[in-house]
Amino acid sequence: MSLRVDDPVRIGTEQLPGGRRLGWAEWGPADGVPVLLSPGAATSRHLGFGGEAADGLGVRLISLDRPGLGASSPRPGRTFGDFADDIRTFAASRGLDRPLMVGNSQGAPFALACAAAGVVGALAVVSGADEIAAPSFADALPGELRGLVDLAVSDPAAAEKVFAGFTPQAMWDMVMSHSPECDLAVYRQPAFAAAYRRALDEAFAQGADGYARDTVLAMGRWGIELSDIDVPVDLWYGEMDESHSPDRGVGLASRIPGAVRHLVPDAGGAVLWTHAEQVLRTLLKHAPASWPTPCRAT
Repeated sequence: MSLRVDDPVRIGTEQLPGGRRLGWAEWGPADGVPVLLSPGAATSRHLGFGGEAADGLGVRLISLDRPGLGASSPRPGRTFGDFADDIRTFAASRGLDRPLMVGNSQGAPFALACAAAGVVGALAVVSGADEIAAPSFADALPGELRGLVDLAVSDPAAAEKVFAGFTPQAMWDMVMSHSPECDLAVYRQPAFAAAYRRALDEAFAQGADGYARDTVLAMGRWGIELSDIDVPVDLWYGEMDESHSPDRGVGLASRIPGAVRHLVPDAGGAVLWTHAEQVLRTLLKHAPASWPTPCRAT
């Protein structure tokens, strides 16, 4: 399938407490239903999804750079809770109330932290990284990955040093060598590949420390009270996705009250782009009735 890849229509930074910046990029109408995006590993705000769907559905998609990536200021030693606090501040300063949110790949636990903290009104986890340090996955991980997970749990500082050695090219090579053919058909499209590689380069513009901190947090024990989440959560996984969750979100869904798991046939980890409209339409069903009716899904 051929995918349309759109550049952001609005881009900027927001001032946070202490003088830090939070980088953001937007697609869709400025008065649309706000949907925040917590992007995947080592990518920047520039790699959005579903630009055409956002326009048609009246979605104001806002992609956010995590600290130390892209245009966002570093925050050494940050936690998932710190990220949720930043997003609460961002939403309040932009007048977004409790926006909807999408968490993709490694961005998923950060989005789940926002849901657990009551920052967002509903969440879509798409090809979400799972808590692979949980004991239930002890025998499900390949040896090399198991070693990195153990290091992230036992010595996070040492793990950060390992991940700080990554580069945009190393990330690209890893994705391309561990993805099923259905995903490679997406990633190899010239327009998508160019956008993806640009996002990788931008994410590492300040060095690899931001990615390294993200990865240690995602690979370790999360400490997120998933049972406290009281907003609608939909989890989306491709049936051919073997990299984001060993059980494709079965256990994760069971830990989130009322979560709905969607298993997409003939798809891998690229669901965010191959099924963008379906994800957004489902998420918009949870938009508050008080939000503008022209922006709501039908």
